[in-house]
Amino acid sequence: MKQRTIRLAATGARLATGAAVATACVLGVGAAVAAPWPSVQSEPATATVTPVPGDATIVCNGAFRALGRDSSQADLLVSAAAPDLRVDDRDHETSTTDLAMPGVLGGEGAKSITAAVADRTAPLISAAESVSLDEEDLRGYAAAPCREAGMRSWLVGGDGSTGSSDVILLSNPADVASTVELNVYGAQRRTTTKIVPPKTQITLTLASVAGAESRPVIEVVAAGAPVRAALQSAHVRTLDAVGIDVQDGVGGAQRSLRLLGAHSQPISDGDDSTGILLRLLAPDEDATATVRVRGADGTAGSDEYVVELTAATPTEVSLTGMGAGAHDIEIDATAPVVAGARQTARAEGREDFAWMLPAPQMTGTVPFTVPRGASATLYLSSAEESTTTVTLAGIDERIVELPAGGAEQIPLQPGEHVLSSDGAVHAAVGLLGDAAIAGWPLWAPPATQQPIVVRP
Repeated sequence: MKQRTIRLAATGARLATGAAVATACVLGVGAAVAAPWPSVQSEPATATVTPVPGDATIVCNGAFRALGRDSSQADLLVSAAAPDLRVDDRDHETSTTDLAMPGVLGGEGAKSITAAVADRTAPLISAAESVSLDEEDLRGYAAAPCREAGMRSWLVGGDGSTGSSDVILLSNPADVASTVELNVYGAQRRTTTKIVPPKTQITLTLASVAGAESRPVIEVVAAGAPVRAALQSAHVRTLDAVGIDVQDGVGGAQRSLRLLGAHSQPISDGDDSTGILLRLLAPDEDATATVRVRGADGTAGSDEYVVELTAATPTEVSLTGMGAGAHDIEIDATAPVVAGARQTARAEGREDFAWMLPAPQMTGTVPFTVPRGASATLYLSSAEESTTTVTLAGIDERIVELPAGGAEQIPLQPGEHVLSSDGAVHAAVGLLGDAAIAGWPLWAPPATQQPIVVRP
């Protein structure tokens, strides 16, 4: 009996000890759950890299072409005039290469200009061309910057209907050939493929690419080497020449676009026609575009248009009811779009036109050149929610404090300029004279790209 009692006591002791241990484990686990767990964190590996600048190459279009001067050779292209070219190399070492211009009788002036990197500093060069014509078939003023070649761009202006003589310029400054595909958006879709030899500029009549489309938009896609795409336009109404223009290609489609300094000139006091025609294209899908117009000096505007866009079909809107002067056009769309605004200048029975393109958002330092031939203005628009300091150096020196969402107009002299800003801005150059008009947005050159963050 005593032995049994001892065994029962031992068994009870073991059970009590086990229960105590189990209770302790439960309490320990509960406490561990309640307490903060140790964590192992690792920040993603990143590196900030400032791209090493390369040599900067810009391409100039050269002679303005006349089409159809010989009735026996309707497609013959003739040089109507060589442009006045101004190059501002800012003491960089530069080299110039003339581009071959096959198919243009007397063609000259197409060239590439390359500035070499010095001490790992980006070369800031710029150049601009201008030409004035007063002939039976060509009358007006045209000006354009010399620009870098690219792999993809859009030509938004142009007209293939009767009275228009438009030609597409494809310039290849590289040492290898480029295969260029031109995709036409209009009443009908068309695609044309051309080979652009190295160190060559080829010229295509718009009619050969887009037929009789009155509002074509052309996507230019290069392979093998970048090309600069541009459009030279001339228009005749009845028997009167009514303007010439040189238009650059624009970048990819975007949901938000800003066109600065579009010039409105009603035919007479109280006339509702402003001379501004807006062309829009949603390349990939249907979209609703909201168009707002305000004064380029920052004054608020009350005009607003809602435009329904059918995918792959260009649409034009005549902007009406605006007073004379420069205006900024803001476009916000539900899908990416490309756009351009055709503006008109009139004086003493004469007329000229020019296409203004969207001004991309940019920061940092941008060189540009103002050509001769018409009074020039720099149009600025803020893309920041706080004040931005904009510095203009060169022949015109000025510091502008641009308020959030604000706009400014600055008169310019012909010559070299450098624009710098500590925030994001949009900028464009406009030139205006008696029956003379031209303009283009400012683009940040590749050489001024900002540092980038690289993640594996």
